[in-house]
Amino acid sequence: MAHILIAEDEEAVSSFVSRALQLRGHTTTVAADGGAAADALSKDHYDLLLTDIVMPVMDGISLALKASAAYPDMPILMMTGFAHEKQRAHNLEALIHDVISKPFSLDEICEAVDHVLGQDPQRPGKSAIGA
Repeated sequence: MAHILIAEDEEAVSSFVSRALQLRGHTTTVAADGGAAADALSKDHYDLLLTDIVMPVMDGISLALKASAAYPDMPILMMTGFAHEKQRAHNLEALIHDVISKPFSLDEICEAVDHVLGQDPQRPGKSAIGA
């Protein structure tokens, strides 16, 4: 299974997502802000970056730009509870796979991760951001 870096400043959300993905067999590392996530990326290999957009130190947009420059083959999936932030991420569609709107269910986040990792034959191809 995959090694996933979760960048999320809300502990309840990061715990929920981490546990859900671990139950699916993935290993996870949680970073409480974009700066900690950037540091974690430099220290280990990850198969996926799952990041919130609005975070302290470095937001998810900046983190996605930095991560895609350093690790162009690593897929990036973003989360946000703010519609205007989802629109900002739309401009990054060449770098990220999708933006998941909060609140989401356990099944929704796991299906999105499976899809990005190519483990979901029901949903081939790259997701359209904002769809």
